Amino acid sequence: MPRLSEVIAALETLWPAERAESWDAVGTVAGDPDQQVTRVLFAVDPVQEIVDESVKLGADLLVTHHPLYLRGTTTVAATHFKGRVVHTLIKNDIALHVAHTNADTADPGVSDALAGALDLRVTGPLVPDPTDPAGRRGLGRLCALDHPVTVRELAARAAERLPATAQGIRVAGDPEALVRTVAVSGGSGDGLFDQVRAAGVDAFLTADLRHHPVSEARAHSPLALLDAAHWATEWPWCELAASQLDEISDRHGWDLRVHVSKTVTDPWTAHAASPPSDPLGAPN
Repeated sequence: MPRLSEVIAALETLWPAERAESWDAVGTVAGDPDQQVTRVLFAVDPVQEIVDESVKLGADLLVTHHPLYLRGTTTVAATHFKGRVVHTLIKNDIALHVAHTNADTADPGVSDALAGALDLRVTGPLVPDPTDPAGRRGLGRLCALDHPVTVRELAARAAERLPATAQGIRVAGDPEALVRTVAVSGGSGDGLFDQVRAAGVDAFLTADLRHHPVSEARAHSPLALLDAAHWATEWPWCELAASQLDEISDRHGWDLRVHVSKTVTDPWTAHAASPPSDPLGAPN
């Protein structure tokens, strides 16, 4: 059985901490480097529900995409929900490791997993990493479809292939427009409109799209926008990351048991559809 330090070293080869954004908080949050690891759980969010699942599973290591402490803190008291997470981890000898923006830009990374879930063929990064001479790392991915589909069909595919959430998939643009090329970015993506327009793709699928950036993007071009739940666009990475660790475990003879949490931690829990629109417009 490997020690935690050995498993973390292997994870760092996949997602080196130095490739994270300067504002990010990645790496090992809790855990004894000398503790043995036999079971690992991957999840998007380091919330209490996921930590409790780790305890029930008997995991020694929890790997999440989102950081527990993105900003500094002065306390881990259990009177606060993040403090309770830390206390639960330590009491149950569970380590926590975070791969966030260093997993976003990895090859393969978060957006590769998102593209794979939608059967899109990746042709390159949306925002290339200038430190990668091979031109494969970077933020977001540019993708092609094997045959054109409508925006409506692409949205339906996303709704079917990504984990179900209360939000589903929102669309801005002509639902019947044909799509041959797509940009995808797991997580919040409305800061990438300039790069998406420069790429000349037909559609952009991401999460957390806001009113004003979307309105301005639609005024610039006929680009179709597909807005999925943040959690749903990043969850496919958990399966990709788990398979990567499985391969490393097999290579080293570690016999790790690697799991992916199916627990939905998207914060939105319900959706009420609007009635058919009134031809007279919105109410005053």
